[in-house]
Amino acid sequence: MQNWVVEDWEYELTATDGKAGACRLGLEKGDKFVFQYGCPVGMCPRVMTRLYIWREVITYGGDFTYSKASAKRLVRKKKGEVIRCCGDYAYRASKEKYELDLSCPGGCIQFHLKAYPINRDENGKYIGNNPRPED
Repeated sequence: MQNWVVEDWEYELTATDGKAGACRLGLEKGDKFVFQYGCPVGMCPRVMTRLYIWREVITYGGDFTYSKASAKRLVRKKKGEVIRCCGDYAYRASKEKYELDLSCPGGCIQFHLKAYPINRDENGKYIGNNPRPED
Protein backbone atom coordinates (compact mmCIF):
# COMPACT_ATOMS: atom_id res chain seq x y z
CA MET A 1 0.00 0.00 0.00
CA GLN A 2 1.31 3.45 -0.93
CA ASN A 3 -0.30 5.98 1.37
CA TRP A 4 0.26 9.42 -0.14
CA VAL A 5 -2.36 11.47 1.71
CA VAL A 6 -1.05 13.35 4.74
CA GLU A 7 -3.96 13.46 7.16
CA ASP A 8 -4.63 16.78 8.85
CA TRP A 9 -6.93 15.61 11.65
CA GLU A 10 -6.58 13.05 14.40
CA TYR A 11 -9.57 11.73 16.33
CA GLU A 12 -9.92 10.35 19.83
CA LEU A 13 -13.03 8.30 20.58
CA THR A 14 -13.64 7.37 24.22
CA ALA A 15 -16.42 5.15 25.54
CA THR A 16 -18.06 7.19 28.32
CA ASP A 17 -20.86 4.82 29.32
CA GLY A 18 -21.81 1.19 28.73
CA LYS A 19 -20.91 -2.33 29.80
CA ALA A 20 -19.03 -5.04 27.94
CA GLY A 21 -21.94 -7.46 28.25
CA ALA A 22 -24.20 -5.14 26.25
CA CYS A 23 -21.78 -4.75 23.32
CA ARG A 24 -21.17 -7.43 20.71
CA LEU A 25 -17.43 -6.59 20.69
CA GLY A 26 -17.19 -6.17 24.45
CA LEU A 27 -16.50 -2.43 24.41
CA GLU A 28 -16.99 -0.76 27.77
CA LYS A 29 -16.60 2.53 29.59
CA GLY A 30 -13.01 3.78 29.41
CA ASP A 31 -12.07 2.13 26.10
CA LYS A 32 -10.25 4.61 23.88
CA PHE A 33 -9.37 4.69 20.18
CA VAL A 34 -7.02 7.18 18.53
CA PHE A 35 -7.08 7.25 14.74
CA GLN A 36 -6.82 9.44 11.68
CA TYR A 37 -8.75 8.15 8.66
CA GLY A 38 -9.04 4.37 8.87
CA CYS A 39 -11.04 2.28 11.29
CA PRO A 40 -8.76 1.29 14.21
CA VAL A 41 -8.37 -2.34 15.22
CA GLY A 42 -11.02 -3.37 17.73
CA MET A 43 -13.48 -0.58 16.96
CA CYS A 44 -16.99 -1.56 15.99
CA PRO A 45 -17.57 -1.02 12.25
CA ARG A 46 -21.14 0.07 13.01
CA VAL A 47 -19.79 2.94 15.13
CA MET A 48 -17.44 3.86 12.28
CA THR A 49 -20.42 4.33 9.96
CA ARG A 50 -21.71 6.98 12.35
CA LEU A 51 -18.32 8.61 12.78
CA TYR A 52 -17.67 8.90 9.06
CA ILE A 53 -20.15 11.76 8.57
CA TRP A 54 -18.83 13.72 11.55
CA ARG A 55 -15.22 13.26 10.47
CA GLU A 56 -16.09 14.64 7.04
CA VAL A 57 -17.68 17.72 8.65
CA ILE A 58 -14.37 18.50 10.38
CA THR A 59 -12.17 17.56 7.42
CA TYR A 60 -13.95 20.02 5.13
CA GLY A 61 -13.86 22.99 7.48
CA GLY A 62 -16.94 22.60 9.68
CA ASP A 63 -17.27 22.20 13.40
CA PHE A 64 -19.75 20.77 15.90
CA THR A 65 -21.04 24.02 17.38
CA TYR A 66 -24.60 25.26 16.97
CA SER A 67 -25.85 28.83 16.95
CA LYS A 68 -29.09 30.57 16.00
CA ALA A 69 -27.24 32.26 13.14
CA SER A 70 -26.20 28.90 11.67
CA ALA A 71 -29.75 27.61 12.08
CA LYS A 72 -31.11 30.56 10.10
CA ARG A 73 -28.81 29.66 7.21
CA LEU A 74 -30.40 26.19 7.16
CA VAL A 75 -33.93 27.54 6.60
CA ARG A 76 -35.16 27.94 3.03
CA LYS A 77 -36.62 31.37 2.38
CA LYS A 78 -39.47 30.11 0.15
CA LYS A 79 -41.22 27.33 2.03
CA GLY A 80 -39.70 27.61 5.49
CA GLU A 81 -38.33 24.07 5.26
CA VAL A 82 -35.21 23.22 7.17
CA ILE A 83 -32.37 21.84 5.07
CA ARG A 84 -30.76 19.04 7.04
CA CYS A 85 -27.16 18.20 6.33
CA CYS A 86 -25.57 15.37 8.31
CA GLY A 87 -28.60 15.09 10.59
CA ASP A 88 -30.14 17.46 13.08
CA TYR A 89 -27.58 20.02 14.17
CA ALA A 90 -29.69 21.14 17.13
CA TYR A 91 -29.63 17.58 18.51
CA ARG A 92 -25.95 16.95 17.78
CA ALA A 93 -24.59 20.38 18.70
CA SER A 94 -21.79 20.74 21.17
CA LYS A 95 -20.47 23.70 23.11
CA GLU A 96 -16.95 22.69 22.11
CA LYS A 97 -15.88 23.30 18.54
CA TYR A 98 -14.24 19.92 17.96
CA GLU A 99 -15.96 17.64 20.47
CA LEU A 100 -19.15 15.61 20.18
CA ASP A 101 -21.08 13.05 22.23
CA LEU A 102 -22.74 10.20 20.35
CA SER A 103 -24.01 6.68 20.87
CA CYS A 104 -23.34 3.51 18.97
CA PRO A 105 -26.03 2.51 16.46
CA GLY A 106 -27.21 -0.20 18.86
CA GLY A 107 -27.53 2.35 21.66
CA CYS A 108 -25.59 0.25 24.19
CA ILE A 109 -22.39 2.34 24.40
CA GLN A 110 -22.02 6.13 24.64
CA PHE A 111 -18.94 7.82 23.16
CA HIS A 112 -17.16 11.16 23.25
CA LEU A 113 -15.35 12.21 20.06
CA LYS A 114 -12.54 14.79 20.01
CA ALA A 115 -10.81 16.06 16.87
CA TYR A 116 -7.27 17.48 16.88
CA PRO A 117 -5.57 19.28 13.98
CA ILE A 118 -2.24 17.64 13.04
CA ASN A 119 0.46 18.00 10.37
CA ARG A 120 0.31 21.79 10.38
CA ASP A 121 3.05 24.38 10.10
CA GLU A 122 3.80 26.94 12.82
CA ASN A 123 0.92 29.13 11.51
CA GLY A 124 -1.61 26.30 11.68
CA LYS A 125 -1.73 25.79 7.91
CA TYR A 126 -2.00 22.23 6.52
CA ILE A 127 1.33 21.05 5.07
CA GLY A 128 -0.20 19.21 2.08
CA ASN A 129 -0.05 15.75 0.56
CA ASN A 130 2.89 13.74 -0.68
CA PRO A 131 3.10 13.21 -4.46
CA ARG A 132 0.47 10.79 -5.77
CA PRO A 133 2.03 7.45 -6.79
CA GLU A 134 2.01 6.67 -10.49
CA ASP A 135 0.22 3.59 -11.77
